[in-house]
Amino acid sequence: MFSGIVEEAARVDRVIIDTEGNLRLSVKCSFTDELHIDQSVAHNGVCLTVVGIDAEKGTYDVVAIEETLKRSNLGDLKVGNLVNLERSMKMNGRLDGHIVQGHVDCRALCEEVEEIEGSRYYKFSYNVSPELMKKGYITVEKGSITVNGVSLTVCDSTTTTFRVAIIPYTLEHTNFKEIVPGTNVNLEFDIIGKYVARLKELDK
Repeated sequence: MFSGIVEEAARVDRVIIDTEGNLRLSVKCSFTDELHIDQSVAHNGVCLTVVGIDAEKGTYDVVAIEETLKRSNLGDLKVGNLVNLERSMKMNGRLDGHIVQGHVDCRALCEEVEEIEGSRYYKFSYNVSPELMKKGYITVEKGSITVNGVSLTVCDSTTTTFRVAIIPYTLEHTNFKEIVPGTNVNLEFDIIGKYVARLKELDK
């Protein structure tokens, strides 16, 4: 489980696609020496397991299977790209963002970036079926959304679009600095909203 508070925007060091279509990603970050095999780390909001560590290079490896690549933007990553990282929550820590599972629901497209009074507003569009909308795959005004692993508050919510405001600190410390119109991002909708939708469905 995660909180959506990104620890570091790290550089991709190596990308390999194996014969089965899985992606092996090598990432260089400042806390590699604190990681261990089988540990969970969120990458642009996708929970992946550490499968290898190269202490000399300061890198670690994770693997994303084909299903993950279909739902996320990890398959778009290239060497040198920034990827948002967050280690799993400590049970005695503060929940500064919101409850994030690291299970990306779908991709969204950045349609617009607007600078207003020192902050940037990003507009995203997404496409989910009416059936999934009924299951809570939606945004609501002032609700929570995870974009590339970043816990954010929704504004200007419609059935297929929403905007988020990014303060200068978040811009500097995440890969939002690389997001421009046309960029694909990962979305995870609020798990509480999904449970409410499911309970409502069962109550019929």
